[in-house]
Amino acid sequence: MPVDGCGRRLRDDARTCFEAAIAAVDPESLVAEVLERHPEAVPDDHPVHVVSVGKAAAAMARAACDRLGSQIVAGVVIAPNDTEIPEMGTLRTVHGGHPVPTAESERAARAVADLASPLARGDLLLCLISGGGSALMTLPPTGVSLADVRDTTDLLLRAGATIHELNCVRKHLDQLKGGRLAEIAAPARILTLILSDVLGDPPGVIASGPLSPDATTFADALTILDKHRIRGRAPSSALEYLEGGTKGVVPESPGSDAAFFADTDVRIVGSNRIAAQAALREAERLGYHTSLLTTTLSGEAREVGHSLAQRGLELKEARGQAGLPACLITSGETTVEVRGLGRGGRNQELVLGAALALDGRAPLLVASMGTDGIDGASHAAGAFSDQTTIARAQALGLDAEAALAANDSTPFFAALDDLIVTGSTGTNVMDIQIVLIPE
Repeated sequence: MPVDGCGRRLRDDARTCFEAAIAAVDPESLVAEVLERHPEAVPDDHPVHVVSVGKAAAAMARAACDRLGSQIVAGVVIAPNDTEIPEMGTLRTVHGGHPVPTAESERAARAVADLASPLARGDLLLCLISGGGSALMTLPPTGVSLADVRDTTDLLLRAGATIHELNCVRKHLDQLKGGRLAEIAAPARILTLILSDVLGDPPGVIASGPLSPDATTFADALTILDKHRIRGRAPSSALEYLEGGTKGVVPESPGSDAAFFADTDVRIVGSNRIAAQAALREAERLGYHTSLLTTTLSGEAREVGHSLAQRGLELKEARGQAGLPACLITSGETTVEVRGLGRGGRNQELVLGAALALDGRAPLLVASMGTDGIDGASHAAGAFSDQTTIARAQALGLDAEAALAANDSTPFFAALDDLIVTGSTGTNVMDIQIVLIPE
């Protein structure tokens, strides 16, 4: 059963809305706009040192170089291995690992520490932070190996820990996270511009908050390991370090009462709300009656997908032809508890959960993609599903339930030609879901 003309049109419309969302959170434009509108944030008489880290590091650093020019005296740019980083004058460019840290991540973090530690009063540290920074810049504490930090991170990821939980543990197994980079850079002034990839845009969680006060504790980190039943499997050095922190052997990460935060200015320059609203405007331009349901979507991906599909079906039944075509948009970040060994990601699992709810029902499209262009352990950004997905899969001998059980959604959607493949977008503000309901 091939996708019919209506299905192709809905897919094209969803792609157009996704493209508008990505364009609205172009990191280079967002940073340039802040620096141009607020020149007082970077006084002309302050030598500027730059740290740019994350999936949008190259674009954010490029904007700073274009705006500040020779005022920048040094810096470090850290981006994922699959990102091309152009030469940027006095800035050192480094690649790191993601979503788990690598030896490159540790070398990059040491370069940042070396840059920040000699700074003095009158210097300005410009930090440009985007999603992925936690893994890309990792400096384990003395006595804890990078391999043990990586194994702890992997255990949390596979257990379905939220980003708040994951980064709480990361902050207590690192020398830069949880406000410690700000402590190292004192007494320099610090301006931090953040492209948020975390629900609610909390600066202390994004990239594990290297420039922000930390409200979490070593005890919180251990509670998270217990919640996900992985304390007994955590590497001994990491566990001993966390336990030492609860006993006062290791100092807590700095809180809001630390004096050096008085010279730290943290600003959110881009978020998923900006992207979702741009997608909404594009859907309106295409003739849809639109509704932005939430920008804090969370929960188990397959269950969220089922709920979104049901919401769309209920809306179609309630409105009849009068309120159609309609577009529902959500944004946020779901989670996946990994049980199988397949290839996929939370967006594709969400869409597969929706496909099961839509099977044989009224025409309706559910699409979800990661704004960074990368969904989990796959080459795709996300996927499409509609009322024909399950039947088309069965005709090819594919089992949707089995694919979900194995966390193997990528081959499933690849066989149906329903993957969304964009390549790296150079930005990252979590995920966007689009539900399109035709007339």
